[in-house]
Amino acid sequence: MVALTPNPSYSVTIRVQLPNRAGMLASVTGAIASVGGNLDQINLIERTHQITIREISVDASSTEHAEKIVQAVKSLPDITILEVFDRTFNLHRGGKISIQGKMPLRSVGDLAMAYTPGVGRICTAIAQDPEQVYSLTIKQNTVAVVTDGSAVLGLGNLGPAGALPVMEGKAMLFKEFAGIDAFPICLATQDPDEIVRTVKNIAPVFGGINLEDIAAPRCFEIEERLRRELDIPVFHDDQHGTAIVTLAALINALKLINKSMSKIRIVINGAGASGVAVARLLRKAGAENIWMCDTKGILSLSRTDLTDQKREFAVKAQGSLAGALQGADVFIGLSAPGVLTPEIVRSMAKDPIVFAMANPIPEIQPELVKDDVAVMATGRSDYPNQINNVLAFPGVFRGALDCRASAITTTMYLEAAYAIASLVNPSDLKPDFIIPSVFDKRVSIAVAAAVQQAARTEGIARS
Repeated sequence: MVALTPNPSYSVTIRVQLPNRAGMLASVTGAIASVGGNLDQINLIERTHQITIREISVDASSTEHAEKIVQAVKSLPDITILEVFDRTFNLHRGGKISIQGKMPLRSVGDLAMAYTPGVGRICTAIAQDPEQVYSLTIKQNTVAVVTDGSAVLGLGNLGPAGALPVMEGKAMLFKEFAGIDAFPICLATQDPDEIVRTVKNIAPVFGGINLEDIAAPRCFEIEERLRRELDIPVFHDDQHGTAIVTLAALINALKLINKSMSKIRIVINGAGASGVAVARLLRKAGAENIWMCDTKGILSLSRTDLTDQKREFAVKAQGSLAGALQGADVFIGLSAPGVLTPEIVRSMAKDPIVFAMANPIPEIQPELVKDDVAVMATGRSDYPNQINNVLAFPGVFRGALDCRASAITTTMYLEAAYAIASLVNPSDLKPDFIIPSVFDKRVSIAVAAAVQQAARTEGIARS
């Protein structure tokens, strides 16, 4: 397998002491380059006549690679390593989010209004007219990011504490990309009844519920029940955020190769929450020929081991993923690293589209098939065409909260996908640019507007 590209998630900062003479820094950077490290920032910390102290940040491709880089520097004569720290761990140290008041409390008068006794007037007003909770509290702009820790990223069942860093990160993204206040709720239970009951009990505080990293198939039941029993938007991002951005990317990829959604054959590998949601949304968008695979191969009508969600996409065909991909137009991977080979990709139809979205290692390294595919996308930020949920969920919730939608619907998903796709101008569309950057400030605004319009059309907007 091709080595992964060095990236910031495995970056280290090395504080080194060097003799203050020409060529010493070059020897350090040369050693780093010799083992494949990718230089980031170099900061001068101290300089005297005899020595210099510098902090050198380096991207690596794994923890083992980072250690190899450190050892390469350590082996240099006259170089002393003073400290090494993992930049990602440092970023997370102490947590990534905090709660801060919106106004200062500088006097007894401020305190009397913000808290007792003045706050009692606000409590009474809300008790008499519950609708005022939206204008007089944080509810109008607050989302709960809820998980049971059972399906954390691609890492598995890490439990609630192991899931917390991801939920903190999600809360950061809500704030950064949509101005929404979000808070992580990591539950010490994986029982669907308890999860539903707990979320219902905390719902009065929040304007929306974002479900995250809950394993299939119970994630389907939990979302369905909460949608039915709550009057605020409920959104399982692993399902619908993934589906929205995948559809947006596919819309533009198909424009490049001049193929129609209704005419192509799509193979989806991974029949969990994300895979099922992607398949459902692609159907709504006009896809008529979808084959799904799990670890046992094609979801075939002849199989007796399929869940209700998998049975929804069962086809007459039988066989392996490799067999399914023969003559297929599109591969969408939401599965595991390395399940594709160049030979399998070359067996696909002319101008194949490959979305290899397993993280952190895709189903196939893009370098292996760069001459064999028309369009390639991954879930990684260090390759072109990153299919990232952050393109969807902040804008979806921004739109839903702003119009006080009672739910988030399939029509909203579709309109959000079309809005994202539309941000790539036809003149700019090319194989390595089918989806806007996550830092494109237009994205959240466009998605929010599309979601609001859909909510009003469907009659579920309450303001």
